[in-house]
Amino acid sequence: MKFSQDIPIKADYDVVVCGAGPAGCAAALSAAREGLSVLLVESASQLGGMAVTGHVSHWLGGRTQEGEWVVGGLFRQMAWETAEKGYSVIPHLDETQEYHPYGWFNWFIHGVPLDPYSVDYYLDTKMQESNVDVLLDTDFVSAEVRDGAVSYLILHNCEGLVAVGAKAVIDSTGNAEVAFKCGCPTVKGRPEDGKLAPASLIFHVYNVDTDKLTRAIERNRDPKFRALIRDLRDRNIWKFPYDIFICTKLTAEGEYYINTDRLTGIDPTDAMSLSKGYRQGRSEIHELMDIFRKYFPGFENVRLKSIAPRMGIRESRRIMGDFVMTEKDLVESRRFDDTIGFSMYGWDLPDPDRPSVQPFANDTPKGYIPKKEKSLYTPLPYRIMIPHGIRNLICPGKSVSVQGQVLGPVRVMAPCMAMGEAAGAASAEVVERSVSYNDVDISRLKEKLRGYGCIVDYEALPVIYPRKDQI
Repeated sequence: MKFSQDIPIKADYDVVVCGAGPAGCAAALSAAREGLSVLLVESASQLGGMAVTGHVSHWLGGRTQEGEWVVGGLFRQMAWETAEKGYSVIPHLDETQEYHPYGWFNWFIHGVPLDPYSVDYYLDTKMQESNVDVLLDTDFVSAEVRDGAVSYLILHNCEGLVAVGAKAVIDSTGNAEVAFKCGCPTVKGRPEDGKLAPASLIFHVYNVDTDKLTRAIERNRDPKFRALIRDLRDRNIWKFPYDIFICTKLTAEGEYYINTDRLTGIDPTDAMSLSKGYRQGRSEIHELMDIFRKYFPGFENVRLKSIAPRMGIRESRRIMGDFVMTEKDLVESRRFDDTIGFSMYGWDLPDPDRPSVQPFANDTPKGYIPKKEKSLYTPLPYRIMIPHGIRNLICPGKSVSVQGQVLGPVRVMAPCMAMGEAAGAASAEVVERSVSYNDVDISRLKEKLRGYGCIVDYEALPVIYPRKDQI
């Protein structure tokens, strides 16, 4: 059927950001810092995206195992500010301990655990202080494209359908939603069958005995409890398709986020598929809680605090720009002149059919990681954010123009903030000089980002070498 309606134009902005996850929040703050008028649009009722509404309450991928910063700029600033307020924790390496509850392995302190119920308030305050207008509970619906540029975005909320004008648009939806509906080429899933990496419905628990849990991990030398799960599977108690237990301590004592369930066959662009995933996820969470209480040390008295209202999606649509970063680029540690940030995270994108297996890490011959300085860093070229076909649209976050498995290190939150900050800064030139995002002066952009404390140069990275358990 056809549907036609006159809708009101509510306002005009220099920049409209769709999606208020880590990339979108950083993009909005960065664009506002440039003196631009900014509207941030979010379909949920709070800012923060997967870190908050998705309960993946760990800003990952921004530091080394020694605690040195790989992502600077807004990520580092927000990590410091939230830690000072008690909303997050910045873990530090203790060489006397083999395991620690913020990631268990000593090299896994590159994340910043946070309290989602405080960070959403913190982000509200940041946007207010930066004069960013925010529309929550508001969905992007469509766009009007004139002469290869977005002129208006069509939104829907409690007021019905409304339009907002934009000189530049930042698509940080995680689904390439704006790019897709503007007709930009996108891909989804692996080439042979379109299957996507498993999703997870994250949940938070409390009343965990951290000391007892830590002693069991030290005794068994496995934070993921593989042997216990194998035994439970042999006894027909563990009936799930995944075989690892993943928990990470949050800011409060005895509170953890659990990232154990891996839901296969979920398509985040299909409403029925997502709905089925939520029901399946909640069912499995309650089954898991019963198993944890009976069999997992330290979890005897565990209680369920919350189940995420937003599904944790590892993989969705990706734009296909003029440039695509490949797995070979990562393996060969290729360098890019237009690098605007880095990731310190592994090749973590589980197999669609084997949810506890990392194809790029497990199926590639050992020794493929070059044994040279900085080989664990993944560069973030500016080009991967540029979709084909729309000159005033840029897509920071996990919907970038990369080969499938490259999403592993690119998709996590600190590098998404780095991309968002670069996209917001680049918007100044797009708005003020009426150029396309593709024609932004990269040298000038990188110089600007350096001035904001961003790490954009290989020479500024800490020198590290791969550890045996990271290969």
